[in-house]
Amino acid sequence: MREKIHNQRPEPTKTYVLYPQIREHLNRAIDPEARLEEACGLALAIHIDLVDAKWIKLREIRPATFIGGGLIEELAPFFEEKGIELVIVDANLTPIQQRNLEEKWNIKVIDRTGLILEIFGERASTAEGRLQVDLAALEYQKSRLVRSWTHLERQRGGTSTTGGPGESQLEIDKRLISQRITRIEKDLEKVKQRRALHRKSRQKVPYPIVALVGYTNAGKSTLFNSLTKANVVAEDMLFATLDPTMRLYKLPSGREIILSDTVGFISDLPTQLVAAFRATLEEVLEADLILHVRDSHSKNTASQAYDVCHVLQDLGIDPTSDGIIEILNKSDLLSPHDREMLKEESLTKKTPSLFVSALEKEGLEKVNAEIDRYFDHFTTTRTVIIPASDGKAVAWLHSHGNVQNIEENEALLSITVKLGHREFAQFSQQFLQDFS
Repeated sequence: MREKIHNQRPEPTKTYVLYPQIREHLNRAIDPEARLEEACGLALAIHIDLVDAKWIKLREIRPATFIGGGLIEELAPFFEEKGIELVIVDANLTPIQQRNLEEKWNIKVIDRTGLILEIFGERASTAEGRLQVDLAALEYQKSRLVRSWTHLERQRGGTSTTGGPGESQLEIDKRLISQRITRIEKDLEKVKQRRALHRKSRQKVPYPIVALVGYTNAGKSTLFNSLTKANVVAEDMLFATLDPTMRLYKLPSGREIILSDTVGFISDLPTQLVAAFRATLEEVLEADLILHVRDSHSKNTASQAYDVCHVLQDLGIDPTSDGIIEILNKSDLLSPHDREMLKEESLTKKTPSLFVSALEKEGLEKVNAEIDRYFDHFTTTRTVIIPASDGKAVAWLHSHGNVQNIEENEALLSITVKLGHREFAQFSQQFLQDFS
């Protein structure tokens, strides 16, 4: 339905993007031009006509309007002259700040949260993704309901204890939204239960899970496709992937893993969005190994890495653990100086940083080797005795382990094989119990 609305528009909405750089961003050394470019990329993702964009250094946040009155007055005639219909402020505005800016400019204003919700609403393709978007959008809308009823009287008259028509409508709308939120939360709980069952069934299959995480547009889906030869949507676009995708992937060594592509992270993601998309990120919690894919060519690569690590911490994952391998993607675009700087940075980490170009398929052998090296730590050499007639068990060992030696003694086979602990547990349950 949303797509039809966009298609019916004769012309895209004339839009202006404003990024106010606040103190906490200054402390993290965010390049304002790169951040503004990101904000414009987000804006273009909803098919608008981007007329102009600007970043400003904000000394303090104004409670009423977020930005100062001087800038508001300066921009007003420009907006009128250019016919601006929408202003996107790349910050998280309060309902009051958003309403006041709209009144002063007489133009629709949305903030970073509203913009991201709009993108998610267009891109989510699975039932779970749509539920998560709807939940986050309703939580966001609930706090801004007052803006819809400013034209109605909300003053109490005389000694009456009944509110005016505006207050009544507000209460009705809040109740309806709360009911919808409750229904969606119940539906999401059912989805989570189904996902838990799927995870439980996957645990019976001895394939370790490797999850790709990273800032949006870092190249996770391109790496996923390059490794698995899949055709997951991979575009030079923010939030090209919103729903998790999993594939069985056989490493050159013969080891089989499940590779999972996840939604991209982004800075300044509000709490309600993190909570709403937690179910999607549960795949990361279940992963045996995480590949943190970074856009090494971005001016804000360090800040983006910080944001990803912050989200991982929110999920209860230690971003400095041995179970995370850093992939420095788009390394073919790096200057020699930037490459050396990133090399020095990687020396301070527990696990190595791998220089990769997923698009050019450069460095993929390093990724495969590092995944193998990690899981080799959980591998031991075992000797199992099985009937010589059990061809399925023999094939299973060849498929899931590294068979070192086979000795035949009458009707029995003694097979020496390198297997992970999880693989051996599965093999024992599937084959050795029947034999014993």
